[in-house]
Amino acid sequence: RIGNLLNISNLAVETGVDEKTISSWIVLLEISFIAYRLKPYHNNFNKRIVKMPKLYFYDTGLAASLLGIESPLQLSLHSFRGNLFENMIVTELMKRRLHQGKSNNLSFWRDNTGNEVDLIYQAEGNPIAIEIKSGKTLTSGLFKGLKRWEKITGLSGGHLIYDGNLLRKGSDGLTAWPLNNIDNFLLSIICASLNKLTKKSGEETHGQHKKRNIDS
Repeated sequence: RIGNLLNISNLAVETGVDEKTISSWIVLLEISFIAYRLKPYHNNFNKRIVKMPKLYFYDTGLAASLLGIESPLQLSLHSFRGNLFENMIVTELMKRRLHQGKSNNLSFWRDNTGNEVDLIYQAEGNPIAIEIKSGKTLTSGLFKGLKRWEKITGLSGGHLIYDGNLLRKGSDGLTAWPLNNIDNFLLSIICASLNKLTKKSGEETHGQHKKRNIDS
């Protein structure tokens, strides 16, 4: 279930345990800081968003151990490699916010047709779309979710974090960040958001001055 939608009803059917008990177990995992739920993005752009959360582990190593993974080679061949990579990135970004004394305002976006963005990172009030892929080679398909997000929301400048080595800044406004460059990635989105705030503040100040001149 790592990185997948948490459907309590389906879990109840699969395990033969009632929904109330499963919900209490998940709460126990949360208060024990073993797992946490990532909420869906609340803005409803097309009235077809999925409202179920996703489930992640605080310790990706624990998640790998529970899957029976014992070596890097086994991990590289495992069907949950992508899920574990996503878990690691989401948790790392969440922990960095908490260590800075900031709230965990991370979420994900998904509609009922399967279009999805793995992470929505709120930077100074601006939603930043982030896709997370464990592939080592950049392909156009890795940007599919970001392009769909841009089309629906009108918000450009999405980011991809992947397990490759090349930093790619495209003319389409999308940027691919290798895993070893995650610090620069965080710095870039914070600076971009601050620039937007500064620009917006300047426009508002200019508008106020202009209004005063007209009134006078």
